[in-house]
Amino acid sequence: MNGLLDSINEPADLLKLTPDQLDELAAEIRRLIIDTVSRVGGHLAPNLGVVELTLALHYVFRAPRDRLVWDVGHQCYVHKIVTGRRSRFASLRQFEGLSGFPNRNESPYDCFGTGHSSTSISAGLGLALSRDLDDGSRNVVAVIGDGALSGGMAYEALNHAGHLGRRLIVVLNDNEMSIAKNVGAMAHYLSRLRTDPMYSRSKEECESLLRRIPAIGPRVLRWVERVKDSLKYLVVPGMLFEELGFTYLGPLDGHNIPAMLNVFRQAQAVEGPVVVHVLTRKGKGYAPAERNPDKFHGIGPFDVKTGEAPREGRATYTEVFGSTMVRLAEENKRVLAITAAMTGGTGLSQFSRQFPERFFDVGIAEQHAVTLAAGLAVEGYRPVVAIYSTFLQRAFDQVVHDVCLQNLPVVFALDRGGIVGQDGPTHQGLFDFSFLRSIPNLVLMAPKDENELQHLLKTAVEHGGPIVFRYPRGKGTGCALDQELQALPIGGAEVLRDGDDITFVAIGNMVPLAVEAAARLGERGVQAGVINARFVKPLDEECICRHARHTHRLITVEEHVVSGGFGSAVVEMLTRRGLRDVRVRMVGIPNQFVEHGAPHVLRAKYGLTVDNLVAIAETEKRKRAKLKLATRLE
Repeated sequence: MNGLLDSINEPADLLKLTPDQLDELAAEIRRLIIDTVSRVGGHLAPNLGVVELTLALHYVFRAPRDRLVWDVGHQCYVHKIVTGRRSRFASLRQFEGLSGFPNRNESPYDCFGTGHSSTSISAGLGLALSRDLDDGSRNVVAVIGDGALSGGMAYEALNHAGHLGRRLIVVLNDNEMSIAKNVGAMAHYLSRLRTDPMYSRSKEECESLLRRIPAIGPRVLRWVERVKDSLKYLVVPGMLFEELGFTYLGPLDGHNIPAMLNVFRQAQAVEGPVVVHVLTRKGKGYAPAERNPDKFHGIGPFDVKTGEAPREGRATYTEVFGSTMVRLAEENKRVLAITAAMTGGTGLSQFSRQFPERFFDVGIAEQHAVTLAAGLAVEGYRPVVAIYSTFLQRAFDQVVHDVCLQNLPVVFALDRGGIVGQDGPTHQGLFDFSFLRSIPNLVLMAPKDENELQHLLKTAVEHGGPIVFRYPRGKGTGCALDQELQALPIGGAEVLRDGDDITFVAIGNMVPLAVEAAARLGERGVQAGVINARFVKPLDEECICRHARHTHRLITVEEHVVSGGFGSAVVEMLTRRGLRDVRVRMVGIPNQFVEHGAPHVLRAKYGLTVDNLVAIAETEKRKRAKLKLATRLE
């Protein structure tokens, strides 16, 4: 039994509780979140930091009539618990269970789906404008973290919202963190708001003081006005937001429920846009998460008592990338690393410590990261932009316009390529082959294992133009790592096995799957060849065509959507080369968004298994035999 929590089935039930009881409820919710995430994994520290904030929001505002928009959405667990989904909370991030992010198909309380950063103010403004067009009276609240304010889209929205002057409440959840410690001028500005005692003076006190300054004569008047403006910037909290057209309220303690209730009610009464600045502690209430909020930002199952996760012996692809970057940087002083607020997530922690002058964390600003790299490449450096596949989507124009159009030697290291798993459709890296291979000048490759990743990274750094290599999340195959790195020929495939009946042409982490399928087929009398393509663009056309002419049956295998992906590239090439009699089966993800769930469960659902490859190959052999028989009979 959870005590008070058992009585909360919808936000209206919160109104039956006193402020003291709300604090007691907050403690119960924290225990539930810690217990659940310790078993299924998830975003622990962000959610522990917003328990009181979420309760205060739902106490004052009347969702779903009032719209609550969460930025990124990785801090929505408390919101889900108090909006009727507590009984399903144990299924969090599990296949066919609750999503770890807001999902409009899941609940009317989730008014806007999200999983990427810096979208909430834009979406909230859209909801506010639709309210005004409909002559409605509902409140719209956008909750955004200080980390998300490093994304340029947030400023575009603030600028527009301030210009329009419509009723919109922006709650700035300031915990000094995104995933890791925040960087940049905005982080410094918010730090001053938090810590400088001069910033704690109220706006009313300051303006009362300024009104007492006499204005004598036009010249003195202009001088006084300039002094007034200067003094405002010195002592009025939140002047940046005030200048953008927002009323600024705060900063206030984001774990003090009565204080937040009071300020949220004030915000409701303001006619124009409002920023409510609340200070929270990421990981609040769980000591290991408070000490290491970046480690507990997103975590797999762990022991609640120790805070430790089970260890596996195999290195991850990310770890191998990070160690290889250090080796290459030691050899070449022109090698740089750029990340968008993902130092640890992309494996660059060691690089950042060893080469701080050659490491750049730009904050949550993927577009800036790419064009920054382009500027560095113009001057002869070799910038490596380490970024998750799903986040590179946010910088597509910069890849095209700033890098590839100028044919600049920028390396893109795409982590989390393919099925990511429990984070779901906003994070599955299933579209990069398609949206990248159409861009001129760009080379696109994927390693079959962590050893080949090392060599492809060296290949990328030594290449003279834009190049992408993409690799999956999680543990590698456990293969031995070569001590000496070598650059591989651009566009060169690797033949792992010859066969007379059928040929697998696989890319990336699907190559070991194809090798295993071919071995099993050999036991059943089917001779299957295996080509490790290595490159999506350019393809090793001679190698693939030679095997296509020999077996007349190809099975392409990719952990990517089939539409416009690797298999499509092979089919296009065969058509252009006139090999129209070659039958190609494309194994990959259908043209749809892939839901959340454990990676092995999702791969099984979409046919990325040895059993499925064996079944497809045997079917194709039978069809070929029937065709040969029919031809002889004719």
